[in-house]
Amino acid sequence: MAQKKAHEVDSWLRNPDPGIGIVLIYGPDRGLVAERAKAFVAKTGLAADDPFSSIRLEASELEAAPGRLLDEAATVPMFSARRLIWVKGAGSQKQLAEDVKALVAAPPRDSVVLIEAGDLKKGAALRSTVENGAAAMALPCYVDEGKAIDAVIDEILGREGLSIGLEARQALRASLGGDRLASRSEVEKLALYCRGGSEIRLEDVRTMTGDVSGLGIDDAVDAVLSGNGKAFDASFTRLVSAGTHPFLVLAAAMRQFQLLQLMRAEMDTDAKPAAAVVASARPPVFFTRRRLVEAAPPRWRAPAIARALERLQATVLLTRQRADLAAATARQALIALLVESARGGR
Repeated sequence: MAQKKAHEVDSWLRNPDPGIGIVLIYGPDRGLVAERAKAFVAKTGLAADDPFSSIRLEASELEAAPGRLLDEAATVPMFSARRLIWVKGAGSQKQLAEDVKALVAAPPRDSVVLIEAGDLKKGAALRSTVENGAAAMALPCYVDEGKAIDAVIDEILGREGLSIGLEARQALRASLGGDRLASRSEVEKLALYCRGGSEIRLEDVRTMTGDVSGLGIDDAVDAVLSGNGKAFDASFTRLVSAGTHPFLVLAAAMRQFQLLQLMRAEMDTDAKPAAAVVASARPPVFFTRRRLVEAAPPRWRAPAIARALERLQATVLLTRQRADLAAATARQALIALLVESARGGR
């Protein structure tokens, strides 16, 4: 069978078989799927951003154009030994499964086909086709546990020259694991907060991942998502006046936008309505916030969410560099996101 067990995937990706021309990376952990897809592309030696040696396609495009995948796979590259065909958003598309079946029967000589998919059940047409192919490989991606979470923590903190004690590590690990992208973002956010120091303490982890809803921070973040300027101004002013550090509001906003990013990806990939995505969210959205959260994904497209997260990360760094301007800096950044949300709701 052309497949690997979940614990074997990273080992295979470190030294992929050059004879494999079709690779399917799938699973419920979308962040891990994306991360491993990038790792595989890096091992091919092909430039993913070079239009002469690679092409990116959405599965929905291929479903609407029968045979296009076969045509792309048969195209001879002009300036490289092989050509990368990177398909994203695969799922239960019948035409895509048929095209992949044809490629498995006659593997492309001049192309590498990489397919990113969501959670494919055993017996799903696309998964079964790849698993039974001689020159194909199926790589599952499931929720991180244990050693995988520690590896993410060590990688990011090591890059920043930070250490972490046992108690702090245990507290951090307990808040991670639902999605590789979300876990990585949480650790990177913590590393950003502690930049300039040498060790991450338990207090730092609690500040970043603790339950702050009792402080009314969710009210400020919800106002940003709904584009309600009056409610935001009242909530943010009250928090700052009560001595709440603006960083906590920024951290809560980052967590919410990370969740929004996952929801938006699920809507785009599986064509699900916002209500269905929110209903299946883990951890579940509290019932009093469901309507507000359901209204957020349609307001925000994936590129806009990515820009919002970049803005929030940059603002966190600014509040660390200029503590005297922390409240003003955070307010300005959050108002900018509020305005963008309000525009998206029109």
